[in-house]
Amino acid sequence: MESTRQKKVSRLIQKEMADIFLKKGGEFAHGKMISVTKVRISPDLSFAKIYLSIYPSAGQDEVLTGIQEHAPKMRFEMGRKVGKQLRIVPEIAFFIDDSLDYIDNIDRLLKS
Repeated sequence: MESTRQKKVSRLIQKEMADIFLKKGGEFAHGKMISVTKVRISPDLSFAKIYLSIYPSAGQDEVLTGIQEHAPKMRFEMGRKVGKQLRIVPEIAFFIDDSLDYIDNIDRLLKS
């Protein structure tokens, strides 16, 4: 069960990371749209799992690898934005959120 503080921090990180991807997403994925679907944060607020949705989904593993290589730079950017609001800027890890692909697959199976 997430605490109120965890929920607030995860929403803040989601908003700021979405802004970073909006402004600098072209560096990581040319011609792809990256959206931050959810953020899960540890109880001590020191580690954040960031789930991304990449559209179109073809080649999303290469895009995720590129994003993971730039994770320290992105954490620095996030730290500049949220440094006044958070005592510790959490370590970040990126994961693919494949829930939309799963929904499309279920929808396709139900239509056939």
